[in-house]
Amino acid sequence: MRNPHNDTLSSDRIGSKPAGTSAKEAQPERKCVLTGRHDARGELVRLAISPTGDVLPDALARAPGRGAWIGVGETELATAIANGKLRGALARAFKGASLSIPADLPERTRAALTRALTDRLGIELRAGNMLLGTEKIAQGARAGAVKWLAHASDAGTDGPNKLAQAWRVGEEAEGTGLKGIILPLDRAALSVALGRDNVVHLALVDAAAAQRVAVPLRRLLHFLGSEQDTADVASAACEDIDTKGI
Repeated sequence: MRNPHNDTLSSDRIGSKPAGTSAKEAQPERKCVLTGRHDARGELVRLAISPTGDVLPDALARAPGRGAWIGVGETELATAIANGKLRGALARAFKGASLSIPADLPERTRAALTRALTDRLGIELRAGNMLLGTEKIAQGARAGAVKWLAHASDAGTDGPNKLAQAWRVGEEAEGTGLKGIILPLDRAALSVALGRDNVVHLALVDAAAAQRVAVPLRRLLHFLGSEQDTADVASAACEDIDTKGI
């Protein structure tokens, strides 16, 4: 039986835009207080003020009250703290409120974004939306059940290539660039996050779950300055995912 996703397959799924409105273009934009650039909400990190006046990362962008958005990476954020640019930008954004900016805000931000991603992966595993293990993923991929495929940062090349091939077979996409994404987490971090031994490969079998994972993953990759196309993280999934509202 033909997979309905095939009609929208691109020639290089991981690196090209889906047909029509892209995931990035469908999102509301926010302005970075440091650079003045506007970008998709899912690319930027929200900063919020705690009740004690500490500026902290709001990794899920859900904290109440006024927030400020930054679209720079970890290194640029550290520089902006050191030269006082962040304090000035936040003073304007928070309209003169008393602020305390932790010196380790870049590290706290990276940790918060990483935790948001691992927490979401754990939720999807417990919800029954995830496949683990090379054989289970390969079987699901060949059956056309896989909607999103990813690998640990230390996965090597053999396993990811074999699973990508199985996925292309299941999607009737042989000869295309359809493949999974390399996560900014090694197998040790994934194993701890998911409570399983030696997690190297993982797949999602639900398109909505893939969308939910794409949100924290995109923010983390952007903050880390990953060379992977953060606007197309959802392209590691089937292209019919609705990315509106991320």
